[in-house]
Amino acid sequence: MEILACPMCGHYPLKLVKIRTDGEKVIEGILYCENCKRWYPIKDEVAIMLPDDMRDKSTDEEFYKANQDAFEKNSIGKDPYPKPTA
Repeated sequence: MEILACPMCGHYPLKLVKIRTDGEKVIEGILYCENCKRWYPIKDEVAIMLPDDMRDKSTDEEFYKANQDAFEKNSIGKDPYPKPTA
């Protein structure tokens, strides 16, 4: 995980939140960029790390709703596409 960088800002390492595991494998989880505050879902062992313009908002909303407790427990915001602050 140390080599994965945020596709939007290039920051690394990303914070890994494990939601469901099988031994060492992360079946479901969240990769979180502490720099730009974006998050990327891990589904079926695959990190879905797409830039904002290639992501599906409804899929991200479903993932958030299904895993809201993990987001809140780790202080990760609901919006996967935060607007830059001035």
